[in-house]
Amino acid sequence: MDRTSQRLLKEDRVHGDVMFPLAAYWIELPAGTHVLDTHWHEEAEFFMLLEGEILFQVDTDYFPLRAGEAVFIESGDIHAAYALQDSPCRFCALVFHPDLLASAQYDTIQQTVILPLLEKRQSFPRHLTPEMAWQQELLHHLERLMEAYANKMPGFESFMKGTLLIMLSQIAIEGRSVNHTQSEGADTTKINRLKKVILYIQDNYQEPIRTRDLSELIPMSEGQFCRFFKAMTRKTPVDYINSYRIRQAADLLQQSERKISDIAMDVGFDNVSYFIKVFRKAMKCSPSEFRKGAVQGAGQSQLYP
Repeated sequence: MDRTSQRLLKEDRVHGDVMFPLAAYWIELPAGTHVLDTHWHEEAEFFMLLEGEILFQVDTDYFPLRAGEAVFIESGDIHAAYALQDSPCRFCALVFHPDLLASAQYDTIQQTVILPLLEKRQSFPRHLTPEMAWQQELLHHLERLMEAYANKMPGFESFMKGTLLIMLSQIAIEGRSVNHTQSEGADTTKINRLKKVILYIQDNYQEPIRTRDLSELIPMSEGQFCRFFKAMTRKTPVDYINSYRIRQAADLLQQSERKISDIAMDVGFDNVSYFIKVFRKAMKCSPSEFRKGAVQGAGQSQLYP
């Protein structure tokens, strides 16, 4: 099994394609479903909540996100989302590589807009709300981007790129952009430690993973590590590993007709009954129901990294 193709925390997958590195994902989750596990990627992302209310995490910052609001996630930012209410959740994620916006040659746009974005010196606010008129306009642009991507009319690619450039021009006005290089510092160590642990889980999820193995990566005492990990991800190491394995299993269940017991073993579970129990808790359905698509909306979260 190709582990590289299954990387969902720090992905190697291409969003869109080489010629147009942008993709949008619409996700609907039933009430009580976990929204988004901790992960990161090289691409930038706009995450717009369409229904429900969630707690969003970017690096070490947490804030509530309500329907009609959005988050901007920069390249390399650790992010996650957690349900705040026992109600359905619906969102759209627009993921793109900043190189999409680059000019063919080094020009004024590259110097004054694109490079500052890449270097995190002039970026979008993390939390966009309709309370401020100029942020509301950015949200309207996001809605138009989603509509254009969904319809994919001829020339939509130029509309997508042009609109993103217009959005960048709107934050060039003094007082609107955010310099995230100034906020880096003490939290960088925590973030890098967490990334190291997540990468280890990603590369070794098919094998037994002990909490002690993870704590020695940092290094910390086992107890200290468990407290650190829970504070950063809102999950115990065991729960996080299980959640990652379930997402791998969900991917395999959709892509093949292999036996459920074989898939359970392939993703690191040595007990099929326990695998089914954990899967049902996470996905609100059994593996066989998930494969058959018997539960509407179940399992869609793994389609979005």
